[in-house]
Amino acid sequence: MKKMRVFAMAVIRRGFAANKSYTVTSPLSFLSSSFHNLTHKNMPFSPNPRIDFSYIHDVDDAVFLFRQMLRMRPQPCVVEFNKLLTSIVKMKKYSVTLNVFDEMRQSGAPVDEYTLTIVINCYCLLNRVDFGFAILGSFFKRGYEPNIITFTTLIKGLFLDDKVVEAEKLFKKLLTLKLCEPNEVTILTVINGLCKAGHTLTAYDLLRLFEKTSFKPDVSSYNSVIDSLCKDRMVDDALQLLAKMIDKGISPNIVTYSSILQGLCNFGRWKEAKDLITVMVDHKISLDAVTFNILVDAFCKEGLVKEAEDVVEIMMQRNISPNVVTYTTLIDGYSLVGQIDKARKVFDSMPGKGLKPCIISYSSLINGYCKNGKVEEAWALFLEVRRKGLDYDVVTYNTMVQGLFGAGRCADGLKLFKDMHTHQLIPNVVTYNTLLNGLCMNKQIVEAFSFLHIMEEQGVYPNIITCTILIHGLCKDGKVEIARDLFNSLPCKGLRPNVQLYNIIIGSLCQGGHVEEAKRLLVEMEKGGCAPDNVTYNVCIQGLLKRRLLAEAKTFLDEMCRQGFSPNATVVSMLLDQLQDKGWRYCSSESTDNC
Repeated sequence: MKKMRVFAMAVIRRGFAANKSYTVTSPLSFLSSSFHNLTHKNMPFSPNPRIDFSYIHDVDDAVFLFRQMLRMRPQPCVVEFNKLLTSIVKMKKYSVTLNVFDEMRQSGAPVDEYTLTIVINCYCLLNRVDFGFAILGSFFKRGYEPNIITFTTLIKGLFLDDKVVEAEKLFKKLLTLKLCEPNEVTILTVINGLCKAGHTLTAYDLLRLFEKTSFKPDVSSYNSVIDSLCKDRMVDDALQLLAKMIDKGISPNIVTYSSILQGLCNFGRWKEAKDLITVMVDHKISLDAVTFNILVDAFCKEGLVKEAEDVVEIMMQRNISPNVVTYTTLIDGYSLVGQIDKARKVFDSMPGKGLKPCIISYSSLINGYCKNGKVEEAWALFLEVRRKGLDYDVVTYNTMVQGLFGAGRCADGLKLFKDMHTHQLIPNVVTYNTLLNGLCMNKQIVEAFSFLHIMEEQGVYPNIITCTILIHGLCKDGKVEIARDLFNSLPCKGLRPNVQLYNIIIGSLCQGGHVEEAKRLLVEMEKGGCAPDNVTYNVCIQGLLKRRLLAEAKTFLDEMCRQGFSPNATVVSMLLDQLQDKGWRYCSSESTDNC
């Protein structure tokens, strides 16, 4: 107990808790006044000390019952008060729970270590872990000893507050000082927290460390690491961990296999994905809609919609009903390959299957119509959203704005953009990029830059895509000098050019006859770790040939061939025409041999 007390006080002093006086006030106290303004409700209540919590249907019921409990004589025991607090927590009314606790203290209602743990949990869920640690000080003032549930709650709170290092330190303190024996929930909390924070390898190492101790991780801990490995593109490591997990006698479940299946599908490893399905069936793992949806999504993204349809057929053969996600994915898949009529057929079939299309279903079909040049159909579907009782989201607006600009309907696109605020939707960077791209495509560069300023004033910061759109628009409009200035300002904005942006600016420089500057940029991009690609050399050569700078084009062609790239059909055609005009004297054996 002494060791625990010393440790806890040291933790609090070191800054886990901001409140050094160890006194606690609710961070959200605005609801406390409602306790004093509640009117009596006609609610059955028994004077019997045994409390009936079945009458609690909302937070007002809970607060009313709390008032009655305070007036009861004899007063209910601490267990009953804890049940009441727990019921409010389940409603996710954390600030109300804290206000009830505060009144409990003021009125002298009984409190124990479980009560304090509930309070710590509420502070953590409100992202006020500092107040949670202040409550830890109350444990020792009252002579209570925190248990593993208390410390697990604090660790979870630190992760929720993005204090990953502090969470890891606290957990290691528990182990080294042997203050509490971690349980499966503690281990899962730490591993899950590390994975969600992007510390996959740390979580993986910790899991392997646990395997060698008496603290045995359960299937949920393995699932967290396996899922995180797959999302971090380390599918082979996930497969190895799966094998080790099975060797240790821990049976994988549907969640385990679904994560790996998703990872395999993301990399087009179809044979292994199919083999995994077979393994799941052999091990009597009940395949569910989530598992099949992973396959449907993967096939659709690869343009293999027929295979996706086959998966849906298998689902139904196994008496697994395709859901809204399944059909929405199919709609997206058909739209991707240009089969918009089939996408519409799937969309229209959903109500007959007892399924209501969601806003994502509408967005997918709207996108399909826009991509296939059917903007009127897209617009009609867009207007249908509200009639069906659905709320628009930013993605739906972005898609429709892009479609209108793509069809050259700039005025309609701008009007729709301004209409977003009517529906309390805040444009994001994708929205502004869509708008800027539409304006630049339609040669409205001045308007594009005015919206760039509005974007920045609204606190939406331009990204590399924003700058690429503007630079490309400027170059197409012949304003290469302004484009070059904007390009040169990118490092000051904390942005790093990608190969696409280099290709745009280098191609424009070559087309404008600024060969030396283009060469300098080519060297600069390589030094910066951005390797030129096939497009880089082709745009350079094409720009030079347009100005009939054959000698300079030949220099780039030689370098292109040395790098293992090949000229495209346009470059070859232009090159042949100009070589023929020059009597072929510029065509060296090195160029023809390497290309």
